[in-house]
Amino acid sequence: MRISYKWLSEYVDLPPAEELACRLTAVGFEIEAIERVGGGLAGVVTARILSSEPHANAEKLSVTRVDAGGAEPLQVVCGAKNYRVGDVVPLATVGAKLPGGLEIKKAKLRGVDSFGMLCSARELGLSADASGLLILDGGLAPGRPIADALGLEDVLLEVNVTPNRPDALSHLGIAREVSALLGAPLKPPRAALREASGSASAAVRVRVEAPAKCGRYAARVVEGVKIGPSPEWLARRLESCGVRSISNVVDATNFVLLELGHPLHAFDLDKVAGAEIVVRTARPGERMTTLDGKERALDPDDLVIADRDRASALAGVMGGGDSEISAATTRVLVESAWFAPATVRRTSKRHGLHTEASHRFERGADQGMVLAALDRCAALVAELAGGTVREGVVDVFPRPLERARVRLSFDRPAALLGMPVSRADAERVLRGLGFEEQDAGADAATFVVPSWRVDVSGEEDLVEEIVRTQGYDAIPETVPALAGVTPSRPRQTEALDRAREALEAAGFSEAVNFSFVAARDAAAVSAEPAIALQNPISAELAVMRTSLLPSLLRNAGHNLRQRVEDLRLYEAARTYAPHPACAAPERGPDGAPAREAWRLGGVLTGRRSPLGWSTGSEPADFYDLKAALEGVFEALGLGAVELRGGGAPWLHPRSAATAVLPAGPDGAALELGSLGELHPSVAAAFELPRGVFAFELDLTALVERARVVPAYRPVPRFPAVLRDLAVVVAEPVPAAAVLARVRAEPLVEDVALFDVYRGAPLPAGRKNLALAIRYRLPERTLTDAEADAAHARILERLAADPAVRAELRSS
Repeated sequence: MRISYKWLSEYVDLPPAEELACRLTAVGFEIEAIERVGGGLAGVVTARILSSEPHANAEKLSVTRVDAGGAEPLQVVCGAKNYRVGDVVPLATVGAKLPGGLEIKKAKLRGVDSFGMLCSARELGLSADASGLLILDGGLAPGRPIADALGLEDVLLEVNVTPNRPDALSHLGIAREVSALLGAPLKPPRAALREASGSASAAVRVRVEAPAKCGRYAARVVEGVKIGPSPEWLARRLESCGVRSISNVVDATNFVLLELGHPLHAFDLDKVAGAEIVVRTARPGERMTTLDGKERALDPDDLVIADRDRASALAGVMGGGDSEISAATTRVLVESAWFAPATVRRTSKRHGLHTEASHRFERGADQGMVLAALDRCAALVAELAGGTVREGVVDVFPRPLERARVRLSFDRPAALLGMPVSRADAERVLRGLGFEEQDAGADAATFVVPSWRVDVSGEEDLVEEIVRTQGYDAIPETVPALAGVTPSRPRQTEALDRAREALEAAGFSEAVNFSFVAARDAAAVSAEPAIALQNPISAELAVMRTSLLPSLLRNAGHNLRQRVEDLRLYEAARTYAPHPACAAPERGPDGAPAREAWRLGGVLTGRRSPLGWSTGSEPADFYDLKAALEGVFEALGLGAVELRGGGAPWLHPRSAATAVLPAGPDGAALELGSLGELHPSVAAAFELPRGVFAFELDLTALVERARVVPAYRPVPRFPAVLRDLAVVVAEPVPAAAVLARVRAEPLVEDVALFDVYRGAPLPAGRKNLALAIRYRLPERTLTDAEADAAHARILERLAADPAVRAELRSS
């Protein structure tokens, strides 16, 4: 935002511009640029025309004699015709350099000497008018520097105002900060309002139908106005801040916007059908033409200012062409309102309109400034356009905002900042910024937050105000206090890090994705309904994801299109689903808008190992994915996790499994998730080839069952007895079932499957499982007889179990 140093000085006494820039930057308002205005007009002075004669050799030129404040008049040849003898005009003297780069030299024009140049407004860079000389106030003394005579000398500060400080988007807002910073008295502008007979409520009615979106709407009526150009001082003041001068009435609203920071709008009251203002949401299919000349289709969420028949403005964003101020306007309705920030933000984004008004409303306007800005603007309109202000204000105030109250312990600033802050200093700073002290006690007080400070809600915010005003450089450099005991890492963090390390050891890389996906992607993986976003970034990010796989599969597709064919990705993040008993927008019993789940997902495709001279090009398969997840389970100390046939619907039936943790302390088995090859229909939905493998696990369950602190197990003191066992089982019997029954023998320390055989001489539908079993007792040496007996018990158990029906292989 551009701040005029000259304008700002009307509200508070200022130090030099460079010092002011440094002080403002130190308190959080970065000054990005300093521009001096009027410095380019050195050598241009006021001059009174004493005489004017036609040029003897050029009919379009005149030879003038002017008084420029020197001992003798100067002779200047001029081509303009809009002046009279006695007029005061700008004279660029010999040696002056004009804003366009033209350097003035003594010249001879058609045989006549000329000692300077009489200037137009365009030649001085003041406006685009080049129709003739700039005629000045006849009371100006000759020889006065033109920048001083026109009040052009100023310094413009380009202030970077952060989004949380909408109160500083005005000259008064910056003046408040300077007043508190320097301890100088604040001189806020006062509205010199004179009301005439006839009430405003008799001229217009106001009805607010959307109080949640419009917390206050106030209006004044000014009659008998005459639309015309603004006076020079107003036009220059607006243009110095980057706002184009339009007309006296419109410029009055823009002036108050830049002065007080509150947006206003002026309607031609004679164009307001039914003399009624209705603040409502747009109707389905409603359209309106905004001031930029574009017809816009309105959304039912848009808040509009309407009359009896149609919408006249997009509330807080831009007015409409149907009710704009024109040269024929004689009655003006001045609007001052407070609109909900989220409402204005959505409308502005939806229609691609970012205006000075929306910039302030969407950050949070000051509800307490509504009437002050309205009175100031109405008084200015009456002064500039010659109208009269009807008595009273039409003020509809359905939802007053409660001013926040924050309790401050006076020892809190020192505790947070590490520097002493006295109670007197804290109270002085906060009062200077507009905070009202109440309920003061011995050690604390409650401060009422001013209505313009929408960013202050807690005790830490008050502490920030104190240190910000004193200067952040006042905080001493201190060595942080060292904790006597180093806290242990949270269980969740430790478990997640171990899972990450295991996957990365298996060649996986971590992906980080948005929590939003396209609706079609979510539906391709899961039939569970997804929560739709009310204002999505794009159609590709329109719903909250119910699974991590849509994002990961899109990652895989992108990499494959870039010819990255060997790919292993994983992601640990949250998924979101509606509460079962609630509609999507409603909150669940726990108060949360969605059911969140913490999950671990991944995809794998390409070769088993990088292609090289010593490696083949075998494609990765289900067992590569299985091995990677077994590494995760081992890293988390989960013990024997069973893989059971079948899994989620997004898996291919021929290669799908469910990871199950056997019965825990509660006696129930715990399903961890699914893994396997992607179903062809799912692969096609994401434009992926066959042979893509994926998994998704319940990360919360993994963390809860993880053994992050390993149990100590001493090095065995006694030797083990090793035995191999070959059993024949039916093809459908999983090897995991056989291994589980072997582990049930108390003397078995470990068992591993080292071979699976199918074929002759085994009959069709049978397979041979070769197991390596290690027997051991911790307290003594195990005898061969004891090992043989345990071996025999295992065989009996495997043969008798109806789910296994194993036979000892004889050959």
